[in-house]
Amino acid sequence: MSTRLSSAPRARLRRAAVVCLSALALAGCAQPWQRFQPGEDQSTIVTGLGPPREVYDLPNGGKRLMWPTQPMGETTIAADIDASGKILNVRQVLQPNEFYRAEIGKWTKNDVLVNFGRPEETSYFPLMKKEVWTYRYLEDNVWYMMYSFYFDDQGIVRLTQKTPDPLHDPDRRSLF
Repeated sequence: MSTRLSSAPRARLRRAAVVCLSALALAGCAQPWQRFQPGEDQSTIVTGLGPPREVYDLPNGGKRLMWPTQPMGETTIAADIDASGKILNVRQVLQPNEFYRAEIGKWTKNDVLVNFGRPEETSYFPLMKKEVWTYRYLEDNVWYMMYSFYFDDQGIVRLTQKTPDPLHDPDRRSLF
């Protein structure tokens, strides 16, 4: 009895091995925001990523530097810098664990702005009396999504919502 595989199962096995090795290789690649360490001078990140497109004051006297890829991209790199100009942390903020930190009834437009940068899109729904700020993001590195914050007339977050991004939906793309 022969234990050799026929060519079709061998080809599938080879393809599966290539897919697994590719996934492992990609998993080992550092994202741009992972190249910078706490304690480094802010000049290292500005040299590496270029001048930030947005800068916000933080309550501790530091600053948040941001490099958004909106309106068409799905990432915003944020670097928190202390008052002495040292990096506290660097992260990609357009992702669920960051969005879910927003507190309904507590966060304001300024909180959303400082945490996520300028939105990709804004709108106002007069019947609801709500202004909406929307951000594109990539969930789990697979699904193109949009995350929206709904503000009342006082600028307080009253509702959040995530939806598929119609820009990447082939069934809905012809509608835009």
